[in-house]
Order: sequence, then structure tokens, then C-alpha cells
Amino acid sequence: MNFDLENKVAIVTGASRGLGMAAARSLAAEGCKILAAARSVEDLQNFESELPDSIRACPCDMTDIDAVRSLPARAVEEFGRLDIVVNNAGIAPAGLFLDQDDRIWDEVFAINVTAPAMLAKEAARIMVRQGSGKIINIASTSGILGKRYLVAYSSSKGAVLQFTKALAGELARDGIQVNAIAPGAFVTDAQQAVLESPDLLARRIAKIPSKRMGDSIEIGPMVCYLASPLSDFVTGGVFVIDGGESSQL
Repeated sequence: MNFDLENKVAIVTGASRGLGMAAARSLAAEGCKILAAARSVEDLQNFESELPDSIRACPCDMTDIDAVRSLPARAVEEFGRLDIVVNNAGIAPAGLFLDQDDRIWDEVFAINVTAPAMLAKEAARIMVRQGSGKIINIASTSGILGKRYLVAYSSSKGAVLQFTKALAGELARDGIQVNAIAPGAFVTDAQQAVLESPDLLARRIAKIPSKRMGDSIEIGPMVCYLASPLSDFVTGGVFVIDGGESSQL
């Protein structure tokens, strides 16, 4: 299948590791130019050195809204255009909601909701002028089901899902598609505590009908599809990739 992404330009946040890096790799393999944003300067620089023809490292703290807002202009300055945004950066501090400091709630919403919303807003201004664009928000099955010990995270990802649907309705007439991907459990740094404990890992996998966690590369084809002209009639959708876990009531 030809995704027709040669020389398209994408911003991918949280691109220094995990699902963000996997998404960026997949887009690069299809010919995209990527502005890779994340806090980890060294990891981004290593990523750029690995794929110098495709990746431009752009260190960015997602709590710095001015820096986030500047990313679309930076992409245009670097590559001459902007076609795709993958809002992937996020945090998921676990703990009992009643015990968590209120500042954690504020930080989770700043990074998981406000930053992607403002990035989408600035990117959409460019996309409206060119009459096309793709915004892909990485949500979570936690935003669909809600998970104990992840109250702030679940709430933020639920907000991302509703933001996706609402924005899709606004931007459809401008030729811009807005969709969300809701991953379940993937083998990434975010799951390190689970991966390092045989007991926790066994219990986690027992909840997944496919009896395994996802590999980060498995998110790539969905990102490429939603970034491509093949999905021009697809907007406001939520695409679950979780091995069947959320289908279990």
C-alpha cells in the first residue's frame, strides 16, 4: 500500500522514545520530513544523527506553551510546509488520587491536554490556508475506560478524545482531518515498572486477550494511514490498539 507521504512534513512530539519515536520512524520510512520534539536533548540528537535526511531535533518542554506554539512555524522554516501533527507527548503519574498533590493534576493537564490543543491550534492556522492537513492525537484506552491509580491521566486522555471529535467537526470543511489513536499496554519506558516485575507483567498480560503487550512499531501503520490521503474521509475517529483489552467488560 502506498501511503503517498513522500516529502510531507510532520511534527511529532514526545519523539525521543517509545510510541513517539516509533511513529516518527514509520513516517520517515514513508518519506516524511520530521520535526521531532521532546525534552530529552541527547536522545533527540542521537535520533537525528541516525536519520539525518529525515529528522530534525527540536528540544521542547511541553509545559512551555510559547515553545509549543512556535513548533509549526519552526517546521515551516525548516522544511517549507506543514502537513501532519502527531500529538504524542504525555505523562502518566500513578498514585491514589486522594494522596496526590494538586500540582500533579495541573501538570498532567498542561502536558496532556493544553499543549496538544495549542499545538493543534497553531498548526491548523497553517493547514487552513493550504486547505489540507492531518492532526493525530495519541490518547489512551485509559481515556475510554478510566483506570484507578491513574485518575488525572485517564481524565486528561478522555479530554483529548473529546477535543479530537470537536475539532474534527470544526476543521472538516477546511480539508483537515483530526483523529485519535488510543493505545493500550505497549512495551515502552512508561511500562518499565511492569516489565521489570514478573508478577506485575503476568497480571498485566492476563487482562489482554491477545496475551501480550504491544510492540511500539505496531502503532506506525495506523499513524501513517491517518497521516495519508487514504484517510481523507476519516475524521473524528478513535482507533483503539490494545490487543482486545478494552473489549472486555
